[in-house]
Amino acid sequence: MVNCLIIGHGAREHAIGEALVKNGASLFTSMSFKNAGLEDLSQQIQIQSETDFKSIIDFGKSQNIDFAVIGPEAPLVVGIVDALERGDIPCVGPKIEAAQLEGSKIFMRDLLTKYKIKSNINSKMFNSMEGVESFIKDLGEENIVVKPEGLTGGKGVKVFGDHLSSKKAILDYCNELIKNKNRFLLEERCDGEEFTLQTFVDGKNVVGSPLVQDHKRAYEDDKGPNTGGMGSYSMKDHLMPFFSKDDVNVALEDMKKTVAAVKTETGVEYKGFLYGQFMKTANGIKLIEFNSRLGDPEAMNILPLLKDNFIDTCWAIIDGSLSKTIEFKKKATVCKYLAPEGYPENPQKDEKLIIDKERLNKIGAKYYYASVYRDGGDIFTTASRAIGILGISDSLEEAEIISELG
Repeated sequence: MVNCLIIGHGAREHAIGEALVKNGASLFTSMSFKNAGLEDLSQQIQIQSETDFKSIIDFGKSQNIDFAVIGPEAPLVVGIVDALERGDIPCVGPKIEAAQLEGSKIFMRDLLTKYKIKSNINSKMFNSMEGVESFIKDLGEENIVVKPEGLTGGKGVKVFGDHLSSKKAILDYCNELIKNKNRFLLEERCDGEEFTLQTFVDGKNVVGSPLVQDHKRAYEDDKGPNTGGMGSYSMKDHLMPFFSKDDVNVALEDMKKTVAAVKTETGVEYKGFLYGQFMKTANGIKLIEFNSRLGDPEAMNILPLLKDNFIDTCWAIIDGSLSKTIEFKKKATVCKYLAPEGYPENPQKDEKLIIDKERLNKIGAKYYYASVYRDGGDIFTTASRAIGILGISDSLEEAEIISELG
């Protein structure tokens, strides 16, 4: 029996835990608040800040942990893998230098520029208003995206036409970032269809998974404010109607070159999961962002389809021995998030969730707890996304029906 430790508290971590337990792991979880799904799967849990490394190491050692899987980005970008590995706990996740692909958008763009990664886009870093208006004039205000340097939970990036309606709005947001002592990027806006390619990386080998497309807007028909992601889907053939296998190969090749560039630039091998958000534009495939972990909700679209033993895959990431391919079932998936009334701007907290597990099983829907808590035998909402409902079937239409009925 392998003792596995998960760090994290969301639906993504619930899906990771499910995949580990399914393949025979004895699960332990350290989380900042109690996720009911992880609690049910785990032999033992620790409620602790996910950046309190000493407490997590002590917990891991007390449970004879064989390896840890880090779910969220926040502990990754401040060095949890470095800390745990110094404490003799091997990790699935990048060390602090490599995790800056997500932790610093400026580091990421500089790296892609220096190593001539083809899918890179035009961007410039600013830490004052000097040169901002000139850059906007050169690119055209309608082509501007403003990105704060650090983590924003999917909500800090602002795009002209979606969140910014004028040059004044762009300048006001830039001034707000500077006032808060945030460096930021101005990037060219890309037009096209987005897709997510999540990969497994062992330092050298970069192995892909089914493409996923996520939807961040809070309301139906892609309307409303941005969120961390309200739902996502994947197709039976692991592609998308608007993306060819050649498009995927272009994206995958750039991810391989980026992993190699991280090693050359920092001396650190990238190990763990690497998430690439790409867009197919009139000028080819363009890289929108990297994340140094699996997506949420996108992890729920791929992990339940995994045919390979997930424990073996994790060991291969740690040991640097990944095979060239990882097998997934040829199924379509649709994941939809339930969120509290009023989310994301004025969510109602502490609402009781009624979960009919028998009916979900009968429908064939899977469910993953996100930001909810258990009090006694009942589940209650917090201010964030509550539960992801996943449908899996032979067609996208059937998968959506299952998810919707759930």
